[in-house]
Amino acid sequence: MIRTILLSASITLGAAAAASADEITDALTSAIEAYEDGDVKYALEELEYAKQLMAAMKADELVSFLPDPPEGWSREVSTEMGAGLAMMGGGTGAEAEYSKDGEEAFTITLMADNPMVGAMAGMLGNAAAIGARIERVGRQKMMVQDGEITGLVDSRILVQAKGGDPELMLGVLKTIDYRALADFGR
Repeated sequence: MIRTILLSASITLGAAAAASADEITDALTSAIEAYEDGDVKYALEELEYAKQLMAAMKADELVSFLPDPPEGWSREVSTEMGAGLAMMGGGTGAEAEYSKDGEEAFTITLMADNPMVGAMAGMLGNAAAIGARIERVGRQKMMVQDGEITGLVDSRILVQAKGGDPELMLGVLKTIDYRALADFGR
């Protein structure tokens, strides 16, 4: 009997903790309540807050696609990517700098669902016309030009590496799961 009471209390407390831990749901609920109370201004603020939380969650998911550093290198993930994308029409982004002994460095950027990414499709399709070469990274085509590597996944996710030796960067880019990346945000 006591075991049943303790188990029941444990389940109830666990459910309550899970419900209060979801800030997004809390913000959306607060927005609905504010709207129903006639406080449209606060409802909009809560909706914006929920949107920011969801964008951060989506950005964290995209960061998981950034490759691990090569042996002997370190990786520093940038937290400033989202602010820059807001000024460029929105979307989700992730960026990391890879460095070795402070002497060598390169950057990998992932940018999804941004209006500027769509504009890149035409350029990538005409790589030869602009003097670039195409390299295959698994099944993914990458344009290599002037030490910069650029690819487009699922016509909506830009993958870019720059600042380092192209062969090293291509090797690192080969470790990305492009099939899973194509499903990002769906």
